[in-house]
Amino acid sequence: MTKTGLLRFLLTLPVLALLAACADDGAPPAQAGTSEAASGAVDAPQGSGFDFYVLALSWSPAYCLVEGDRANQQQCAEDRDLGFVVHGLWPQYETGYPEYCPSREPDRVPSQLGRNYLDIVPSMGLIGHQWRKHGSCSGLSQANYFEVLRAGWNRIKVPSAFALDQLPARIDAFEAENAFIDANPGMERDGIAVSCERGLLREVRICMTPSLEYRSCGEIDRNGCKIRNLNLPEPG
Repeated sequence: MTKTGLLRFLLTLPVLALLAACADDGAPPAQAGTSEAASGAVDAPQGSGFDFYVLALSWSPAYCLVEGDRANQQQCAEDRDLGFVVHGLWPQYETGYPEYCPSREPDRVPSQLGRNYLDIVPSMGLIGHQWRKHGSCSGLSQANYFEVLRAGWNRIKVPSAFALDQLPARIDAFEAENAFIDANPGMERDGIAVSCERGLLREVRICMTPSLEYRSCGEIDRNGCKIRNLNLPEPG
């Protein structure tokens, strides 16, 4: 190569580098968690010693009506327009469930941890109770258990049928299940159940694997409410 040719080659190197950088900038970014999104699995701490979870979503206005003066006032205050809240994330066996398990973790949930979840579990009393009765059986630390609880909540899309601006309303238990199934791809009929009391829709219970994929749960499904024309009260 002549000196003139070598000089031209060296002068083109910065231009080639700039073009390569522009090509990289224009490429679509890698999608983190793509395989997990496709399978439904969630990157969350893995519990042990049980078969699956039930994510129990409580319809807060029904809880407040049924419990009356016994209801938690932090949850049922007039200025709290709550719809679905997380009642709990419950480790289950295929038949039955564990509760109040021995744990190296303290019984009390520190406020600095619990307050991070008050937007979805509406009182420290409920947070503490859920840890003692259910979280202690997850094989997880307190911090990891509530991390999984948050991830489970984030997996669920609440159907538009439960929008607060459409309340009060009436809904069949079957229709409520259908609404959740339609709004959450991968959820199956035998993996969800409605709980009812006094003609009110109280809860929706959704079964999940330890990695928070939707799964069937025959016992939960069989014990679900089958009543038609349930009341769906509004807050307040």
